Parts: sequence; structure tokens; C-alpha cells
Amino acid sequence: MDDCGESRDESNIMVEKLSLSYDRPMSHLQLACCPTHCAVPLQGKDLLLHSLEDSEQTMQLTGHHGNISAMVFGTGRNPLLLCSASADYVIVWDVQRCYSRTRAGIVASGTVIGTLLGKVVHLSFSAGDERLAACSGDKVYILSSKIEDTLSVLAGHLAPLTAAEFCPWKTDVLVSISEDRTFKVWGVEKEEIIYESAVLSASPLLSVSFLLKTRQLVTGSADGQVWSFTFPEDLRCNLVTRLDLHKVMERHQRQLNKMSPQTVGVTGITPDTVETTKPVLRICAYHRQLELERANSWVWIGCSDGLYLLDLATSELHKALFLRVCIPVYCWRNCWNDGHNLHYALKRPWDYYPNLSITMAGSWAMCHGSGNTMILLLTSLFETQMSVLELSLPVSGTVDDLCQHLDRLSILPSGPLMSGSPLNAELKKKDPNRRKKTGSDKCAVKEPPLVFHTKVKSSGYLESPRMTMFSPKTNVQKKTERSTKTNMKRRSVFSDYPEDTAAPSVPHTCLSTTKTPTPVFCCQYSGDGKQILCGLGDRSVLLYKSSLTGTSAVYTGHDKAVSIVSWSHGRQWWLSASEDRTFRIWTGGSSVPVLTLGGTDKFFKPIQAAQFYYLDKFLLMASGPSLHLYLYHLDNTQDDIKRYQPRSCAKLMGHFSMESGTDITAVSAINDFYSYVVLMCGADRSIQVLDMNTGAVASQLPNAHSRAIHHVTQNKGSMFSSQTPDSYNLFLSSAVTDAVKLWDLRTLRCVRRFENHVNRCHPCTAAFSPCGRFIASGSEDNCNPSCKIFELTTAKRLTCMTSAAPAIFGNSRDTQTLSSM
Repeated sequence: MDDCGESRDESNIMVEKLSLSYDRPMSHLQLACCPTHCAVPLQGKDLLLHSLEDSEQTMQLTGHHGNISAMVFGTGRNPLLLCSASADYVIVWDVQRCYSRTRAGIVASGTVIGTLLGKVVHLSFSAGDERLAACSGDKVYILSSKIEDTLSVLAGHLAPLTAAEFCPWKTDVLVSISEDRTFKVWGVEKEEIIYESAVLSASPLLSVSFLLKTRQLVTGSADGQVWSFTFPEDLRCNLVTRLDLHKVMERHQRQLNKMSPQTVGVTGITPDTVETTKPVLRICAYHRQLELERANSWVWIGCSDGLYLLDLATSELHKALFLRVCIPVYCWRNCWNDGHNLHYALKRPWDYYPNLSITMAGSWAMCHGSGNTMILLLTSLFETQMSVLELSLPVSGTVDDLCQHLDRLSILPSGPLMSGSPLNAELKKKDPNRRKKTGSDKCAVKEPPLVFHTKVKSSGYLESPRMTMFSPKTNVQKKTERSTKTNMKRRSVFSDYPEDTAAPSVPHTCLSTTKTPTPVFCCQYSGDGKQILCGLGDRSVLLYKSSLTGTSAVYTGHDKAVSIVSWSHGRQWWLSASEDRTFRIWTGGSSVPVLTLGGTDKFFKPIQAAQFYYLDKFLLMASGPSLHLYLYHLDNTQDDIKRYQPRSCAKLMGHFSMESGTDITAVSAINDFYSYVVLMCGADRSIQVLDMNTGAVASQLPNAHSRAIHHVTQNKGSMFSSQTPDSYNLFLSSAVTDAVKLWDLRTLRCVRRFENHVNRCHPCTAAFSPCGRFIASGSEDNCNPSCKIFELTTAKRLTCMTSAAPAIFGNSRDTQTLSSM
């Protein structure tokens, strides 16, 4: 609970160092600032240079005959260059030389590098300050920073330009944005367009910036839209993130509102309920002296109403610094009555600064100062005010303060099983030949059974008896000792999964499962990557070789479409679940399921998840709001005399429900090694972390998506690859009309969003690669379902293959493939 004193201390994060009033408005002009100086127009035609180190040190520079429209400082510090532009001249000033001439009583002068270029709206230096880009009209003029020389003219936009920036790591590449709502990537030397984007928004693009750490391009529009694109070596940009500042603000407000159940209104303070536009006037990369790896995708965005700190990797808002008082009603929380007076404690989701001279910004200029500070230069939108603000960043790290650390949660178990853990349960095997002894049995004479053999010939027909009634004809092949020995030899020669190869991009095999169009609802590779199961809509399960060659084995028995298939860890059994509310366990060489559980009389709702768990010791099954944990015993031996008596059995050891009471929509648990963590997703859009060691919910993540989550999967790795232990704490979740999110179990925070896919109505699943470097996601592209592969660390889309929504990666080196339907 924050008190008012803490709120006043936090407001010192942004301090106004300088405020000036001028004779004319300066909104929508490009201003210039650096860690030591700031420059603004004076009386339209002159430059006023302020020193931030010495507030009394100012210098006036004259040389323009027209009104100054754009200014920018150079990227270097020795010498420090300042460029100013008007309709008549583009002048470069050496700041130190100007100070020396002024102290000597000589009029300071600059170097004219451009003449009569028109109204220049934006200036940008290249890395090394050798070239300068000037945007005028629909052209970009590339000028030399030392002499008056126009190196090249870039023309190609259909509307006036708004900004242009040189790439920091490719000095001969420039990106320009325009009111035609597109951006273009230029090769400066050859004056050619390397890449041209489509129309991004209904409003003009206003700002553009580069993220050096992640090698991304970020641009923003006048209606509050922000896009981030990859900027690879071939300069073919791919969309990584798109977000709307209005929606991000609303989502953040809802999350803060749910943190406290009590909300009251307070008289005397009128909340700002007027909805204002949020044009993206300026974008600057987040930087601290103590840089964090996960802060590489953080950016500051300057809008008309304030400054926002956004994480482009997760599309989350972490800080909002408003220029005027903006207190929503729900900010007043935790009220109590001591019998005499009603007390309130202020819990502010935003920082507001009522003492600033500017309440609505028209333009921004940002740079990183010394230590953990930022210098902000802004002008008023309607008035003639200019302010210089200093933003102090916490030394301990804003990212660390915002993360919720939950060190006790981990996929890998940190301790032994508790004595009362549900995972300690054991199934007592019953002896089928054992029966209760009675008093007469002690005196009775034991007679031998009439039949001594388990198999007998049928009467007179010399044929083996029927094993099942009305069994369909299938082509299930029985395993022989020879094939088993061959498989053991193949397993011994498997090599490690390659960790340095590229993701699959070329279709290898395309196979039609049936002659008639039949949907494939699910598929899964075996642990060794040699076989693949497919669940079809015609109530059958197909077993293929991973190469999809040869004839598949067909398993039938369900009454409705098969929606779930799952392999056991030992690859001896596999499980199938259907919309008929039953799940069955099968084994190779038999067309009859070893175990069948469920039915409409036992489960009142469809089965949403079913799998083996805890190294094949348990079965997990979710139906409705409950997650069932079964102990089971499988016996596939056949007895002709007692063939209708079931030998396999399963016992319910416990059931777990969502805390909200909603239905479970997806479940994920690792079966390849011992793990206590089970993830449950509910129809209320929440994710619950279930600790099976204690049999209770360890943590909960509410409102993980905008819709109900239909798929969740963990990074399970493979026996043929090795990953760091922390990588197993990552898991993916997806929902219709929402992005695929990457979560970290240790902090229960979204660490990456994958949005470059379309998911309008069908449940599109996602999967990790065995090496942990890629993920695959389904997509609905123009009625042609496809599979898209992304790089895990950068969210960069690598390839797109035409297929359908579900997708799974192969596990071994011999199957470096991805199967999709």
C-alpha cells in the first residue's frame, strides 16, 4: 500500500530543468538535444544553444534567412556537430568552434552544405557523421557533412516524407517513412529501393527508430499504432510486433484494476475522462548503465499526452509518465473507516506531474544522458512553451523491480516427493487366480482343473477363435523378434539433434491420409522420431513411419472424431481420445485397445486433454472443470478362455479443479522426465500452475489472453538434444484472435509475443523444436492454412509453409522435419 509521501518521492523521477517561452509556436518541429546541449529556434531564423551542464551558458547562432524547420545533433562527441535546416540553407555547426569564436569576439559561423532544398522537415546524421539525410517534400537528399555537395537524391514516395534514419550497423542503408503510410529501405550508394512495405495504417507514419541489440526497425503512426520489423542482412523486413497504444493502456488499466477489489470515487479530484489521440511523435530505445538482456526490446515512446515505456517483445506497458494530472477513479483504493473519518490510500498506476509547464506536447527530442538519466526536450502543442526534462532511471533496474520472482516454481523438481503427495500412490495388483477362502475349503479335496492349457482348438474347425466381435479388417502388423532387434540397433546409432542447422523450410513429403477429404485433428511424433500418430475425423487413428512412406496401420474403435493422440515415454503404448468422451490405450500388433476409459455416463463434457504423465506412471485427463489423475496397469496378454475378461485396469487417484470453477480448455505436463508441474488453462482466460507434489495450485496467472486459451505446451526437449535447465521453464500458449505468447514459469510473465500469424476462428497450435531455438505455429492465410516458423529469441519469422493449423517438430537427427496438417 503506497501512501502520499511515497507518491511524491516517485514523482521526482522526471524533473523540469529548463522552461522557456518564445514568440511563436514550435510544435511539429524537429528539435535537437544531446547529453550536454539542446538547441531551439529563436525568432524563427536564429538558433539558441543551451548548455545543460551550465545553465547560464547560452549561445545564439545566426545564418539562416528563412524560418528554421529541423535540427539535429551529430552522433559523435569530438567534434560535436549541430545541423539546422530552413527553406534556404542547410548549415552544419561545429559547437566547440562556435564557442571559441564567440569567446574571441568573432561571429560564429557554420558550413553551408545544402541550398534551396525546400522546407526540410527532418534531418539525420549517419554513423560517423559523414553524411546527412534531409527530408523535403517527397524526396530525401543525401548531403556531405563537410562540403556543399548533394551525393544522391532518393525519390519514390507518393506523399511528403515525415522522417528518415540511417541504419546504425549498415551506414549505406537508409529507411524513410512518409504520409503515404509506407516505409522504404534504400541503398544509398546505388539510389535503389531494396524493400518497400505495404500500407501499414490509415494515418501517416510519424517516427522511425532502430533497436541495435535486437536488430529491429520500429515505426509509429499518428493514430497510436507501433510496428516492429526484423532488419536482417538481406533487408527483407518481416513484421514482429504490432500494437495499439490505446488497447495497451486499456489492458494495463484492467490488470491494475483487478489487483484491488475495492474501488471508490473521491470528491475534490476530477479524473481526466477525455479520450485523446496518442500520436507516436518520437521513439527512442531504452538504455541503462546496467543493461539487462531482457530489456533490449524496451522503447520510450513520446506522445502528445506523455511518455510511455513499452516492451515490444511482450506488448506490455511498464511505465506511463503523464504531463498533466490524470487520476482514474479506480486509483483510489484501500479505504477504511476508523469510526470517525474515512481514510484513503492512493495506489497510482501512472505517474503524473502537475508542476510541468507543458501539459500537451507537440514534439519530442530524446537522448541518453550521463549515468542512468535521459534528457527530454519537448514543445507545447498549442502554446509557445519549451521545456527540458531530466528523467532519472532507477539504478537497480526498472525491469527487475517490475518482475514477479517465484523462485520456488520450476519444471525440474527441487526436492523429493512429500509423504502425502499424490505422486506417491501405487496400484495394488490383484491376483486373478486368488479367491477368498471359506471354511469348507480347508476340508475339501482339491481337484485339478478340467482344462490345463490357455489355448484350445475350436471344435472341429481347426481355426483360431474370434478375438473380438465385429472387428474391422485392419492392416496392423505384428512385431517380431527380428524387427525388435533391428529397432534396437537403429536406436544405438542415433546421433544428437543438430543445434546449428536452419529450421525446415522446404516441403519434404505431402501425403493424403484418406481417399475422401477427411480432417486431421491431431498428430504426434514418437520419442525417437521414427513414427507418427494421426487422429482423423473419421474416428480412426493412423500410425505412419516418420518418412510418411509405406502403408499406415489403422486403429478403429471410437464412435466420433479422434481429437487427441499421445505417445508414452517408452513408445510401447499410445493413447487416443475422442469426442465420444472416451480415451483408449493401444499397443502395436493389436487392433484392440488394451484399456478403455470414460463414456457419456462417466464424463459429462468432452475430453479436452489426455496424456501420459510422470514417466508413464499416471494418466492425466481433463473433462469439464476437473483434471483427473489415474493410476493404471496394462496387460496385453491374451487368453482364449477368458478373453472377454479385462486384464488392464485404472484407478482414480485424485481430481483437481480450476479455482474459478470454469471448464479446463488445455493442459500441459512433461512426461519425458520427473516433473511436479502441470499447467491448466481455463475458459476464464487464466493459467493455473498445479504442483502435483503438494496437490494444490501453486500460482495463477489471470487474463493471460484476450480469449479463452485453446492450447498450451511446454519446452519438453528431446533425448537427442541438450538444453540449459532454465530453458525447460518456458511454455507457449495461444488463443483465437490473439498472439502466441511465450511465458517464463519462474516469473509467470510473458517474455515474448509471436504475432506474425493469422488466427481468426480456428484453434492454431504451437510447438517447440527439440533444440529449443524455433517454434512453429499454425496460421490462417487467405483460406489457405499455413505453418510459420519463428526464431525463439527474436520472434523473427523464418519461413512459411502451406499446411494446416497443428504442427509438431521431429525429435531425432534422422527426422529434422516438422509435420503439419
